Amino acid sequence: MYCANEKRYDGMIYNYCGKSGLRLPAISLGMWHNFGTNDVYSNMEEMAYTAFDLGITHFDLANNYGPVAGAAEENLGKILDKSMRVYRDELCISTKAGYDMWPGPYGDKNGSRKYLTSSLDQSLKRMKLDYVDIFYHHVFDPNTPLEETALALDNAVRQGKALYVGVSNYNSEQTKEISKIFKELKTPFIINQIEYSMLNRWIEDDGLKDTALQNGIGLIAFCPLKQGLLTDKYLVDIPDDSRVGRGSTWVGDSLTSEMITKLKSLNEIAQNRKQSLAQMALSWILRDGRITSVLIGASKPQQITDNCMAIHNNKFTDEEIKKIEKILL
Repeated sequence: MYCANEKRYDGMIYNYCGKSGLRLPAISLGMWHNFGTNDVYSNMEEMAYTAFDLGITHFDLANNYGPVAGAAEENLGKILDKSMRVYRDELCISTKAGYDMWPGPYGDKNGSRKYLTSSLDQSLKRMKLDYVDIFYHHVFDPNTPLEETALALDNAVRQGKALYVGVSNYNSEQTKEISKIFKELKTPFIINQIEYSMLNRWIEDDGLKDTALQNGIGLIAFCPLKQGLLTDKYLVDIPDDSRVGRGSTWVGDSLTSEMITKLKSLNEIAQNRKQSLAQMALSWILRDGRITSVLIGASKPQQITDNCMAIHNNKFTDEEIKKIEKILL
């Protein structure tokens, strides 16, 4: 029977999520990959235990994480049942809805009240939870009035099925618009989950960092290691068990000679900082305090342990920043 590390909170940093009273760990665990249908259950357990023992209190899911939709939520439910449900009040569990989920017009990619309400009910059943801590709309839907999406999320809070709400993959303008509605409704809208990394910096050009700060919203970054590109996996060769080795086309297509040169140059800076490339990439995201948390994915427990070391070296010199910016141009 799993028993959590008594010192689990000693080494983690917890940041307030926007202007809310909710604090999230600087490193959160995403269950997009490696917690689904084709994965080894015992490894999922060990990753969840390792994360919690390191002070990672936030587990992030979505209705469609699988690859069979719902599988990741079901597996988390099993892990909770076996030995972690006793720690429920110490966990922040989030899920999302917005992408294709079930056949027909009510389960396809959208933001309707019908879809969001039904999906959250299904998610709670799969995880055997009375509520989630954060419920997100997963992707902006141009075909549904924003008021309808906002009211559906607000209703989830009023029904006691979610404590807070968020959005994901919303740009600056979309975030501003839905934030106005939430302020009128007095909905606890606290977070936007976006892709952000050294190799994907769209939120900087978009102005989303400033928008989030002005509206009291936290930001949490997914794909902070760009699906493994910002690790030491591809500095020498292509491992068979890597995404590229397993045939992930888009990751492989990104691994050009120019990209490998960039990664090697970044790795030199990381080594001088006594960090791995992955640790530096995570530290870089957290460097200015504008990102509440980074969502890491992992295929083995040791990766979680290694990534958590990033929080102990988040400061960069001006010279380091200049070198990194030159490489990333």
